[in-house]
Amino acid sequence: MTRRGLSVAGAALLAVVLAGCSSSGASGDPASGGRMSGTGPSNGASIRIVASTNVYGDVAQRIAGGAAEVTSLINDPAQDPHSFEASPQALVALSKANIVIENGGGYDDFVDSLLKTAGTDAAVLNVVDISGFAAQQGDALNEHVWYDFPTMARFVDELAASLSKADPSGTAGFTANAAAFKSDLTRMQGEEQKIRSGHDGAGVAVTEPVPLYMLTAAGLVNTTPAEFSEAIEEDTDVSPAVLQQMLNLLRDKQVALLAYNDQTIGPQTQQVQDAAVSVGIPVVGFTETLPAGKDYVSWMNDNLTALAAALDTGASAGSSPAGS
Repeated sequence: MTRRGLSVAGAALLAVVLAGCSSSGASGDPASGGRMSGTGPSNGASIRIVASTNVYGDVAQRIAGGAAEVTSLINDPAQDPHSFEASPQALVALSKANIVIENGGGYDDFVDSLLKTAGTDAAVLNVVDISGFAAQQGDALNEHVWYDFPTMARFVDELAASLSKADPSGTAGFTANAAAFKSDLTRMQGEEQKIRSGHDGAGVAVTEPVPLYMLTAAGLVNTTPAEFSEAIEEDTDVSPAVLQQMLNLLRDKQVALLAYNDQTIGPQTQQVQDAAVSVGIPVVGFTETLPAGKDYVSWMNDNLTALAAALDTGASAGSSPAGS
């Protein structure tokens, strides 16, 4: 399954605006249809990085340090990333970039569309390509690869190499920053294994496959009807029969928790959440972009802490693993 791509609004308009628009790449006008944030220094940075979301923007800033000015095209924690519409400012930022980071896998196709118009020779890091999951999963690709810590480790190595090519004098710093980040990832993989040791094989339900890499690494088994999560992800109505399957899964307490995408809430996902709460199944919210005030590591730490607490709560309340 390929996620619907994030949309590009007014491509012809963007092409026209490029010549007349000026921007530092460090800020964006919310009214333009895109949200951008510059997290790097506006003076003295020799490298310009543009990331499709603030997840990759935050990681890029950590690896690049003061050597780069980083622009995140999507950074509003309240925004549904699926409905993002790129702005003229996004095109200008991409036209000036030295390094572009996209998720890939159909998640943020707007980046590729804008790059064709921007006429840039920036190095493009596609994290799904780096992960290797597309070849393994085919049409069933789960493109939310930032929840997979081994993929993020490979990504920062690629990023450090691209930064070193752009600024050889900073190679030692970029390499050290990548190593420190990978140390955090290794520690968090240890937390996943701790969860696995206590809950291996427990069933979980999801509204969308956003956190599935983390859940799987923690030993949990996704028992959601495939048609349900596919429909929610594709922004189509779930059929009554499939919705009933999902509700029965929860009402019969065949899962230890419900993982809920907090950024794509609708009547049917709300109904599912209510069903879980009504029988005491813990609900854990996950997001696709960084919450306000968080960096990547603190965000993932919070996710792991919430996941472990929910599973412990569900176990003490008597929730049963799938098939028990």
